[in-house]
Amino acid sequence: MWTHVASIETNATPAAVWTLWSDVAGWKQWNAGIVNIELHGPFADGTRFTMQVPGDDIFTSTLLTVRENQEFTDETIIDGNRVLVFHRIEALPSGLTRISYSTEITGPQEAEFGPMVVGDFPDVLAALKRRAENQ
Repeated sequence: MWTHVASIETNATPAAVWTLWSDVAGWKQWNAGIVNIELHGPFADGTRFTMQVPGDDIFTSTLLTVRENQEFTDETIIDGNRVLVFHRIEALPSGLTRISYSTEITGPQEAEFGPMVVGDFPDVLAALKRRAENQ
């Protein structure tokens, strides 16, 4: 299994971050790695979404777990590889909020896929932080 964790702290509230996460159509406003995205139902367990990334690749993902103001997990299967991304919001004692993306990849190309999947996470988290702080 290939794993990776990226996180950032913000003075935005968990609810402010959640507002951005639950607006799936709006992800492309703060995630440059998304050309187009469409949620096929409510932002809830079991709902699928399709996402087009630069280069015209389109992926279908499933929301496995959605817990308001806390976390959501999505699963994408690509060429026999399972990509899980755990998106978490944690209110810290300091009053700040930690946003974390934890990734687990299993499959025949896990080591190859890993860096491609998480390569832009620092930029995505920084953009998400800016957007959440300026709502």
